[in-house]
Amino acid sequence: MTYDRTTYQNAVKSNLEKNIFYHSLSVEACMGGLYDYLKENNRLDNNETSKEDWLLSGLIHDIDYSGDTKNDHPNKTKEVLAKYGLEIDDTVDSIIKAHAPELTGVKAENLAQWSIFCADSLTGLITAVALIYPSKKLAEVKTSSVLKRFLKEPKFAAGTRRGEVKMCELETGLNIPLEKFIEICLTSMQQIALEIGL
Repeated sequence: MTYDRTTYQNAVKSNLEKNIFYHSLSVEACMGGLYDYLKENNRLDNNETSKEDWLLSGLIHDIDYSGDTKNDHPNKTKEVLAKYGLEIDDTVDSIIKAHAPELTGVKAENLAQWSIFCADSLTGLITAVALIYPSKKLAEVKTSSVLKRFLKEPKFAAGTRRGEVKMCELETGLNIPLEKFIEICLTSMQQIALEIGL
């Protein structure tokens, strides 16, 4: 399927609180950055879905995290999209479901699923690091600063699911070193800093 990003973005923006909308844009950016990294390193095989699917999955992965569908998140993605006259195919839906396997029963198997699973809560930590700078700007954040707080300050951005993020290193998954994974996501978020108020 071909998707019009602006239409889906408007639906996400309409349905979610601003901070979750910004998180959604952040995950979308990370998914794009991870796709590009894996492609540049010849890690994508012919069975991998399109970059468009990766990006859309990141953008809409939390769209049902509000109102009467919040408790069933992320199983109500298609239902919420339908309210806006939008739909997604099963490939995108399965990527989205993989970011919360304990709620959906869908465990990460392909690279897109592993990417959203590992990147989802890292965006919050990166945002939190930016917010401790006087400027509150992502441009000032360095990979080493994020890595330090990730590894040595477990109480910092305590909601970050560090165990899940660190699974980026699994050989059966993304097989990307933690520091490199953080760098990819940080750089991706820096590129959309104005969109997410950082």
